[in-house]
Amino acid sequence: MEAKQKVAMAPAIGERAIDLARSQFFSEGRQPDAGVSPAILESWLRCRDLGLDANSREAAENAGRLQLAEARERSRGLLDYASGVMEHVFEQIRASGSLVILSDAQGMILHSLGDAEFVDRASRVALQPGASWSERARGTNAIGTAIATEAPTVVLGGEHYLERNGFLSCTAAPIRDSRGALAGVLDVSCEQRMHQRHSLGLVRLSVQLIEKRLFEAEFANQILVAFHERPEYVGSLQEGLVAVTPEGNLVGANSIAREWIARRLECGGGGSFAELFRQGLGKVVDRAMSSSDALIRLGLRDGSELHVQLRSLRPRFTAFGTAPAADSVRGVEVASLPSQAAAANPTRPPMPDRPITLQELATGDVGIGRAVDRARRILGKDIPLLIQGESGVGKELFAQAFHNSGARADKPFVALNCAAVPETLIESELFGYVGGAFTGARKEGAIGKIQQAHGGTLFLDEIGDMPLGMQARLLRVLQERCVTPVGSVKSIPVDISLVCATHRVLRDAVARGEFREDLYYRVNSLTVCLPPLRERSDIRCIVERILAAECREAGLQGVWIGDEVMRFVERHGWPGNVRQLQNVIRVAVALLDEGEREIRPEHLPEDLFLADPADGAKAPVAASTGPVAVAAGTAPPVAADAPPISAAKRLDQLEIELIERVMREVGGNLSAAARTLGVSRNRLYRKLGRAGGVS
Repeated sequence: MEAKQKVAMAPAIGERAIDLARSQFFSEGRQPDAGVSPAILESWLRCRDLGLDANSREAAENAGRLQLAEARERSRGLLDYASGVMEHVFEQIRASGSLVILSDAQGMILHSLGDAEFVDRASRVALQPGASWSERARGTNAIGTAIATEAPTVVLGGEHYLERNGFLSCTAAPIRDSRGALAGVLDVSCEQRMHQRHSLGLVRLSVQLIEKRLFEAEFANQILVAFHERPEYVGSLQEGLVAVTPEGNLVGANSIAREWIARRLECGGGGSFAELFRQGLGKVVDRAMSSSDALIRLGLRDGSELHVQLRSLRPRFTAFGTAPAADSVRGVEVASLPSQAAAANPTRPPMPDRPITLQELATGDVGIGRAVDRARRILGKDIPLLIQGESGVGKELFAQAFHNSGARADKPFVALNCAAVPETLIESELFGYVGGAFTGARKEGAIGKIQQAHGGTLFLDEIGDMPLGMQARLLRVLQERCVTPVGSVKSIPVDISLVCATHRVLRDAVARGEFREDLYYRVNSLTVCLPPLRERSDIRCIVERILAAECREAGLQGVWIGDEVMRFVERHGWPGNVRQLQNVIRVAVALLDEGEREIRPEHLPEDLFLADPADGAKAPVAASTGPVAVAAGTAPPVAADAPPISAAKRLDQLEIELIERVMREVGGNLSAAARTLGVSRNRLYRKLGRAGGVS
């Protein structure tokens, strides 16, 4: 049922092996014996046939501002629906020296978000908007090779065809439109030494989300039919999705549905609802409108069954009679089945579908309660709000809740991350531009974030990283309540509520000359400080909310967190704050086996248990009655009969003793020990082999 896609990716190969392969290919003119994957070798061969010089220092020509504006306009729909996903991806990898990139189907970079330090280095090899990263222009690279192979691609270090790009690690996946055609590429790039194994999974998951949004937007006026052979997958990114007219004609299908339909119809496209299912669409709609169940089991003509849910963002049911009331079973997007956890605890309200407000953020913590109370007092008043706090504490969520709690809730909430947008683009992003500003740009120009926020709220995240030149222009907008687009002499009145956020101490930035003093006093009318997660007393409530959201996304019900994991969560230092906690819970939900509903220590990411090797006091300690649950700055309870561990022992000795202890507890069962320790069976086998535990 699930679509399978070949990944053009090399295994983890040592740099020496890659260097040898490069020497054999580029110096000796022969195909390397080993060192690179077939996919990389095929790309090298394509690049050589194109006449590219691997040692060339000549920079490929980049598009001008007009060409970039035209390319972005051609991909306007993709940009609109990918931008929010890109910001979410960047939040997950912030401060890791990375860049999130969106290109069009030809390889031109349309948009990028990244850490300032890496953005600067990446710009030296033109890894920036306006540059083409097709194989023809830049040789083997994740974006260009993903386009050439139409498959997710990872290119590490020396696998890049051009030697000057060898410091990069790039992970990309193609984005397809609702008809299966290539629409663009999503890429995460960083320095080679910073490569993360989970990047490919993050990119592929993000692409699935973008494709789903593109599909739902294109067929917003049709009936959307979601289905899967397993009910728990309906509502997840693994579901099949088809668009159907009220007459029952199929007009669109996502990649999973196309693969499924192709197996059942002689013609891979077209068809109708009646050709796939035994019941007509009208009867199914009637059942969806009258049934309290979320899913409908439909028989297929080949005798099998599917679990189906009808949805529509803008339901049009004139073919079946009058449209349903707005509050009746959410149109035809029938409400989800109640989870086992909700049934067991009827006093706990389900997560609301409505936008979150300040009141819902106040979950018992004194620090958050103080911030909520102060922010609530300026609702509806022309007083800018400045949110301060460490990275990952939820500053944007607080800003969104502030917007949703006031009189502007039904107006736009427009966010811009000042640190993530390249300095060359932030002016047009913030202020917009008029037609012809770039010597023949599109006639209607482009509206900037400030104008988009007219009547609503403008949220400037990481305002401390805004370039000084832009600070002066922003100050003028705030003083005069007018914005002047790039290339225009006409000022346009704007009415905005301003919310800013930063993890920096702006007063210190002012003293260093990095932030304008006059702008500081303008945006610092009221400051609220969000406490780090380690200082909050409402962690259990935060965990429950995140778990509920992740389970909805994964299509799971009745999942809960075990007591041992919850105790660990409450003790951990969480340097990445709520963002890190959300990632941990997302991984834990993904690692649940079929039928599992309790999140236990073995479902947590392995790196959560790694102590700081520079601090011997943080060496792992294990409980004899359960899985490992350790992290920097924390220590789980030790069993009374466990022998004392000398602080002078090396970390690897402690690791081996821990493994041996767990092996004894599980009677030598390698698989059970691996699950208990939260590592893979192969990794445990290698560790035992090095310690002499296996022959």
